[in-house]
Amino acid sequence: MKGETIARAWAVSRRDGMVLGFTDHDAVLEFEGIAFRPESGLVAGSVVQASGLSVDNSEVAGALSDDAITETDLMAGRWDGAEVRLWEVDWTDTASRALIFRGHLGETSRRGAAFRAELRGLSEPLNRVQGRVYHRRCSAELGDAKCRFDREAAGYWAEGVIQSHDEGQSFQLGGIAGQDNRWFERGELVVLSGPAEGLRALIKADLAMPENRRRVELWSGLALHPTAGDRVRLLAGCDRRAETCRLKFLNFPNFRGFPHLPPEDWLIAPKVNR
Repeated sequence: MKGETIARAWAVSRRDGMVLGFTDHDAVLEFEGIAFRPESGLVAGSVVQASGLSVDNSEVAGALSDDAITETDLMAGRWDGAEVRLWEVDWTDTASRALIFRGHLGETSRRGAAFRAELRGLSEPLNRVQGRVYHRRCSAELGDAKCRFDREAAGYWAEGVIQSHDEGQSFQLGGIAGQDNRWFERGELVVLSGPAEGLRALIKADLAMPENRRRVELWSGLALHPTAGDRVRLLAGCDRRAETCRLKFLNFPNFRGFPHLPPEDWLIAPKVNR
């Protein structure tokens, strides 16, 4: 590739399947089935690539626009964790290109009509703590490969309509009947329609009320506020106790905790010779 004909091209793939292409060239470039457009205003900082296992790092900045990266999508978290690929490409012959970075978007910030996003390389997961904790409670996440519970099983989810809400954090829902009080605590609320469609949040408190109504409070408010009449889905929650796994989810064979471990008080209690 000739230095004077080299451009950069970015492909950003969201978790919902949307793929957008950007380039710092002054015309559209096309390859791998993606149209890389210059009008997005996306600008890349220098990519730091290190040998060994250290984390590659960089950042991108750009302008918010209606047809590319919107403020609404950023607030909704729809770009969180999106996959990023960066090529250096000869704009006179796009077959002549080199992939120089692959990773995902990290922390994203906004200022006015602009945004800035951190890039994290493929070695980023190596910074996470590994290993298993031996504890009386379960170490699995409800519904993951270790737990194996089907969260879509009948009786463990319900759909209803938002009647009112307070700052996107406390909701009064209608049309939900049959589940016990606190059934959805530690579970999830998923918005199915309206401006906040696709957003989900963890449930802090769940109260069953008369006339098929329910009051649900989230640990943190939704980034985008839904409106009255929007539909939501509630998914049952688990407190990771052995009793809950056995009686609520009927899933004790897959329990990943150690319920018979002695408590910490037993470990420090004085031993009496008999």
